[in-house]
Amino acid sequence: MRGLISFAITLAAAWAATAAAAPFAYVPNEGSASISVIDTATDRVTATLKLAQKPRGIAVSLDGSRLFISDQAANALITIDLGKREVVATTPLGNSPEAIYLSADGKWLSAAIEEDDQVLLIDAASGTIAQRIKMRGKNPEHAVFSPDGKWLYVSSEEADSVDIVDLAKREVVKSVKVGDRPRGIGFLPDSSRAYVAAENADTVNVFDVASGEVIARIKAGSRSNGVTVHPNGRRVYVSSGGEGTVQVIDTATNAIVAKIPVGKRPWNMAITPDGRKLYVACGRSNAVAVIDTETNTKIADVPVGELPWGVAIR
Repeated sequence: MRGLISFAITLAAAWAATAAAAPFAYVPNEGSASISVIDTATDRVTATLKLAQKPRGIAVSLDGSRLFISDQAANALITIDLGKREVVATTPLGNSPEAIYLSADGKWLSAAIEEDDQVLLIDAASGTIAQRIKMRGKNPEHAVFSPDGKWLYVSSEEADSVDIVDLAKREVVKSVKVGDRPRGIGFLPDSSRAYVAAENADTVNVFDVASGEVIARIKAGSRSNGVTVHPNGRRVYVSSGGEGTVQVIDTATNAIVAKIPVGKRPWNMAITPDGRKLYVACGRSNAVAVIDTETNTKIADVPVGELPWGVAIR
């Protein structure tokens, strides 16, 4: 696979000494072909995993033993054993893979394949592709599992829509217009609602999952992009790439209750399991901003590689 043999993994000694201390934040840097590993206890990079091509989507197994990366340039899913610090599987995906997500039970990965207009369901244990699901929309970027495992919501960038996949049927059952260039998606923990950013419309669409309909639209800064939900379901965080902020939505009212400056072109994000810290990939700052979710303030900037695309935490 075009250079995948020629990867190298460089890990700092500090990571080896603290490997059992979780959680870590994993950051794909598409401009420098690397993954930065941040210890969330200290907010310092403790390791850098050097990859050959262009890492974008990222997910971590529930037990923290394996790291999954979509390499967009190689059109492949790379699986790394974090204990052995080596690539243990390479799975060809299709043309231009984007975001990948892990199901709540840890059994499945989704991979949005942009140029093929497909979403793949992948067995996380074996790396085997179980299903290729054709989208109704064009250029899927994010394909996110509902926590109850019933649905997959897919943002189709060039169709300005969300394709809703019934996971029991493994097919698209509905397509809903949401606004110009939909991006990130986040579900409430009880799977009752989904929040979908539409970047060029500067809005977040709120879906009632039971009906599959948009029940509210929220103006959420310039170029709304990444979406992350607090573990308690009371807050939704939306990155605004055009103004370098993160908007905080109160899910009881669907009102913006805070706006937090973070850095240049904030993109995809992740929150710690205890909900205390939000990590925001700021692509043009070559850094990850760390937000204290109690005070809604930025408490750190962590330098990483070039053009960080997102974050996964375990």
